[in-house]
Amino acid sequence: MTPIDEALTALVKLLPPVEAIEEVALSEACSRVLTEDLLANIDVPPCDNSAMDGFAIYVASRANTSQFQVTQRIPAGRVGKPLQPGEAARIFTGAPLPQGADGVVMQENCEYPTLAQQANKPYKVKILQPAKRGENIRRAGEDIKRGSVLFEKSHRLRVQDIGLLASVGIDKLKVRRQLKVALLTTGDELVRPGVALQAGQIYNSNYFALASLLENLGVQIIDCGIVSDNLAATERALLDASNLADCIISSGGVSVGEEDHVKAAVENLGHLDLWKLAIKPGKPLAVGKIGTKPFFGLPGNPVSAFITFLLVVRPCLLSLMGAKPTQVQSFYIPTQFAISQTGPRQEYLRVKLTQQQNSASLSLFNNQSSGVNSSLAHADGLAVIPPYTSAAIGDNLRYIPFSELLN
Repeated sequence: MTPIDEALTALVKLLPPVEAIEEVALSEACSRVLTEDLLANIDVPPCDNSAMDGFAIYVASRANTSQFQVTQRIPAGRVGKPLQPGEAARIFTGAPLPQGADGVVMQENCEYPTLAQQANKPYKVKILQPAKRGENIRRAGEDIKRGSVLFEKSHRLRVQDIGLLASVGIDKLKVRRQLKVALLTTGDELVRPGVALQAGQIYNSNYFALASLLENLGVQIIDCGIVSDNLAATERALLDASNLADCIISSGGVSVGEEDHVKAAVENLGHLDLWKLAIKPGKPLAVGKIGTKPFFGLPGNPVSAFITFLLVVRPCLLSLMGAKPTQVQSFYIPTQFAISQTGPRQEYLRVKLTQQQNSASLSLFNNQSSGVNSSLAHADGLAVIPPYTSAAIGDNLRYIPFSELLN
């Protein structure tokens, strides 16, 4: 059996990214991979502006008077006139600072007539607290400087990146072509949800779980359906998939049973680079190529398929997408459970994170079988148990939140 870190290092080296480039609208850019550095062509904010609703003044004149004649009203989106000595401008959050002003006094620290009392007549504002130069002002370029690098080539755009790109006026980007992934499941017992079950049948949960994981990555999914448990049908489905997609993923049929035909089919059409990983769940895993197309054969058990996708397939797909490698964040957290010594495989237990006041701990889902979907649904992440390791209650275990593996 091959340790997972060793296997991943070898696999990623065998997976050159798609080379084609396309231009997409910003609204369609999330999860896409940049093909060039993105630079800011403007300052953000583009000019000095007010960080508060209040009154813009020349602070030095505050030494001579606490009252200022309000001569203008500047809402966001308007440009005011230069301030003259002794004048103040009624200003609102985001409005450009008028020439001659060097501070904004928040309205809570001012005394002035209400809108009804003003009745569109000139009025004065009294400053109740000392003002400081630069107070409540957002400086031009304070957020983003013109010419600065926003994101580097090979960065995979996240949800939180899109607003930043919009703030500098970017509406189109050059990205790598969307990865096409063929997804098929094997098994005569499988039917799609919505169909009445017959004796011996189960619903095809793996397809929908894996399709959701692929959608999160931002790839194009090619649905190759459910393949019968025979070698000829499996070979035909895999060959068709290789002609349609950049990568093929199957679920089921990769063990050593008489009805498991994926391994033999892949070997007939191409080759296998890896057969068994030292992880639990997920030991039966086929990785290879059909022609020139990478192939990942996941186990049929739902938990095994889900976990092996997250730990193995996801980083491989990110490499095919051309994304820069990122470190998965994990934390060491005490457990509420004990583990007897494990075997030669690294185990990934489904756990729930419990937080109370200033402490956190991990609780174990009571059924860790690789066929129990509910262990995933009720978990927040994975506790990692190295080979030949035991743990007592209160021991710190490495915890990987699902949020780190699902984006």
